Amino acid sequence: MNAIRRFFRELYSAPFHLALVVSFTLVAAFTIGVGAWVISRTINDYLSETMNERVARDAYLAQAIYDTNRDQVASITDNLALDPAIVSNLAAAGSGDESARLEMDARITALLRAPALGGNHFVAILDSNGRILTARLLSTPGNQIEVNSAGDWGTLPIVRDALKGGGHLSATEVIPGELLAQVGLASQAQINLVETPKAAATLFDPREGTAGLALVGVAPVEDKSGQMIGLALSLHLFNNDFTLVDRIKEIAQIDTVTIFLGDLRVSTNVMTIDGNRAVGTRLANDVVDVVLKNGDEYVGTAFVVSENYITRYEPLRDHAGQIVGILYVGARQASFFRLLDNVGQRIGLVAIVMIIFTFLLATPVARVITNPLRDLRELAQVSKRVAQGETTVRMPVAYGGEVGQLATEFNTMLDTLHATQDHLVHSEKLASLGQLAAGVAHEINNPLGTILLYSESMLKECAEDDPRRADLNVIVSETKRCKRIVADLLNFSRQHQVVAQPTDLNALLQELADLGPRRIKTVSIPIVCEFDLRLPTIDGDPAQLRQVFLNLMVNAVEAMPQGGTLTVRTRKGPGETVTVEVQDTGTGIPREDLGKLFTPFFTTKPIGKGTGLGLAIAYGIIKMHRGQINVQSQVGTGTTFIVNLPIKLPAAESASPSQNGSDKSGRILIG
Repeated sequence: MNAIRRFFRELYSAPFHLALVVSFTLVAAFTIGVGAWVISRTINDYLSETMNERVARDAYLAQAIYDTNRDQVASITDNLALDPAIVSNLAAAGSGDESARLEMDARITALLRAPALGGNHFVAILDSNGRILTARLLSTPGNQIEVNSAGDWGTLPIVRDALKGGGHLSATEVIPGELLAQVGLASQAQINLVETPKAAATLFDPREGTAGLALVGVAPVEDKSGQMIGLALSLHLFNNDFTLVDRIKEIAQIDTVTIFLGDLRVSTNVMTIDGNRAVGTRLANDVVDVVLKNGDEYVGTAFVVSENYITRYEPLRDHAGQIVGILYVGARQASFFRLLDNVGQRIGLVAIVMIIFTFLLATPVARVITNPLRDLRELAQVSKRVAQGETTVRMPVAYGGEVGQLATEFNTMLDTLHATQDHLVHSEKLASLGQLAAGVAHEINNPLGTILLYSESMLKECAEDDPRRADLNVIVSETKRCKRIVADLLNFSRQHQVVAQPTDLNALLQELADLGPRRIKTVSIPIVCEFDLRLPTIDGDPAQLRQVFLNLMVNAVEAMPQGGTLTVRTRKGPGETVTVEVQDTGTGIPREDLGKLFTPFFTTKPIGKGTGLGLAIAYGIIKMHRGQINVQSQVGTGTTFIVNLPIKLPAAESASPSQNGSDKSGRILIG
């Protein structure tokens, strides 16, 4: 116990030593964690692939057993069609000879036994018009039941096609309820529909619930001359008959098997939460679209009755190739997830043990590393030179850990100092230009007003056909443009004090976006607003900020003459700041022009389209708000202006309108 206390006392008494131990442990934890995650994912993928392969194998076996059952149904009809007693008596029975019919019935009784795969099988001999001459129902124990022999099955598509010369046919067929009623199978086919989550709003086949799905085989009975005189028919009705699905489950060791008529379960060993077979429940709608509507095989996770299964659905087609049902196999996903959880827990336990071992091993290793790092004399010398005015000197980052971090921060501080000096120089230039602009603007504003007044008066007095009228229009237009330039100069020269008040940037930007089609001319350019709904209000001058963002949005629209998208985005910035981005998908700005964007009178627009003061004014407003404005651009891709504003301004700068002098409308009065 004393050794353990001494170990931790030494560990925490040396911060750098502790940092190394923690760093080693974190690196090891990250590496081990990533390794454990990769191993876990690999095992999960392998198990998932194995599970999918198992389901695929199950589906293959299920289909093979299903096909075997279909072949057996077909063999029953083939045997009957070739039996001499059937052939010799069929024509007479069709003419009403009762003794001939009884002879055929006796022959059926002698020839047929319960099918090897079990289940109830219906067997009938039909005349050349599809009417039943004699019929038997074979049950699983071997019992044979004589059924009504007055039915007419000539309307059943597979019978109709066989009578037209279709030959031997066997397929999965939908048997209408009225035909089943003729032979006493309507009650077996009747299934009550059960409301099922995620099922389609309408039935895939409107006959679901009354019709039956069956394996059907038909074979022509021919006389000695080869003339077809009737048909032998055999079918295995799946509705409420579970012998086939249970046999498939037993032989192939499959979790669940289902046979669907359309999207209705008619034979299944999937259980409901009450422990009953899920007969009458329906298929999930997403599987209906893939299998029943598109005719594709569905492989993957699907919702089955009440939970998810790893499934495989294959369409069942009738003799004409039409999709009439589905053969499904699946395994419960919950069982698979339990296996994955067990594997994940074992891997996690091993990873934790390895991380603890790494922590114990890192302590002596860290001690070996920290012993030589005692001398920071070089950093002290560099600091002294900087204090003497050598601001271009930089600390070489030759170490890692704390010394390297200190050197990096020191160099960053010097870079920030240079950047601050550059900003001060730029601000001084703007101030000087502002004073010059103010003087020039005041001197020429009054003469321009006089020129505009007299030229407009002359224009009003000038006749419509006077040749001087065009010249007067040019004078008026160009004078107004000069006055706009003068107004921009005055705005640039007037460094308004910020009248700070709580400002909701989201609301301000939304207002500009809503007024976009009228004020920004964005009728053909959509404005996409991506606002952070948790964005805090800031201290700012709404009028000045509105001017900044309106200018940025106008510039963005003008940069997209062929159309595009204007995106305005807000988010919480670093520290106590917020960030606003105005992004366009326009032509972009050349690299050589990026450094001149905020320089007064710089513009890339054609003569008469801009003064080059908009971004300079915006720059000044953002700086008065103690913010930053930057630009990112790529030619051919677009431009993004990024504005960072502090949430709170210093108290001395958050002046109220009354402190700065305002008229009754709330405008700042500038002397």
